[in-house]
Amino acid sequence: MRMRFPSAIRAARRAPLLQVLKSAAATIGAWLLAGWLLPGPLPIFAAIAALLVVQPSVNQSLSKAIERSVGVIVGVVIAVLLSLLLGPQSWVVLAAVVVALLIAWALRASTGTGNQVAISAVLVLALGSSNSDYAWERIVETLIGAVVGFIVNVAVVPPVLSAPARRDVGMLGREVAASLERLADALPSVQSGPQLQELMLEVRLLRPMLAAAQASIASAEESLSLNPRRSRHNDDLKEIRALLTRIAPVVTQVIGMTRAYYDHYEDSLADDASVRAIAEQLRRAGHDVRLAVQLADAAPEPDVMTSAVPALTAPLMMRPPESDHWILVGSLMEDLRRIHGELREDD
Repeated sequence: MRMRFPSAIRAARRAPLLQVLKSAAATIGAWLLAGWLLPGPLPIFAAIAALLVVQPSVNQSLSKAIERSVGVIVGVVIAVLLSLLLGPQSWVVLAAVVVALLIAWALRASTGTGNQVAISAVLVLALGSSNSDYAWERIVETLIGAVVGFIVNVAVVPPVLSAPARRDVGMLGREVAASLERLADALPSVQSGPQLQELMLEVRLLRPMLAAAQASIASAEESLSLNPRRSRHNDDLKEIRALLTRIAPVVTQVIGMTRAYYDHYEDSLADDASVRAIAEQLRRAGHDVRLAVQLADAAPEPDVMTSAVPALTAPLMMRPPESDHWILVGSLMEDLRRIHGELREDD
């Protein structure tokens, strides 16, 4: 039987190979530079700092560099003070951990910074007690590693995450269109209980897809922060966000319409002329969602042929529905009106 690693230690997808190579290059560069500038103990602090600073975005790299540097400086100061006050006792290392964590807590430091303070204090006391200059050299060494890691991440193809954002928004748009079309197919047909359940299950998938698209947009925006390649990708990301802004409200509407149909379903709905008219408008809305996705280049190869002319061009006008169905028809009409407002192109 094939052994599977727990999900806690495996990512959903591999990191880009370039990012791995950049981390390796930064670590090696920091090790060599710190070893040349500060001969003596192995430059472990520099290598670790460089490795941690190379992050998926330039903004994260800067944050990690600051976190690492501040943590080391505070940890070294704590270690030096405790060593001077209490002497080179083994239990001082444990005391340093407690003091470091309490100081980080009092300063409202992040978890990463707090842990870094404690780790630095422990390493300085454990490895540098016999060398009076060890502690201060480790501060310089850490700064060297942080600077090298940041420079490597900025200089060597700084990461831009607009492609995953475009992919996720495009997938969301296609699924919104498919959900509109599924509801359009269901309205003029008699549905069984399992078919109605399936319709609800499928439309509910839109919420996690919307959350994923929003998270991808946020990651893409962060990847452009402080990024020297920002000017080349800024307009692209704005276009993707504009598409998501148009589609996101439609997600709410199509889920609400499907829920209303599920709650108020009757076999006689299939024969109602108003319901059939709404079904046709839903198909047009699905067409226009696909068109919006294509125009934003989020789906360069759509599953179906889509006309370049918007189909949902005007609000639906119809006769009053049958008395038994007016609640459902009114609800569907209101949601359809809102969808029309979101998809209508601005003049």
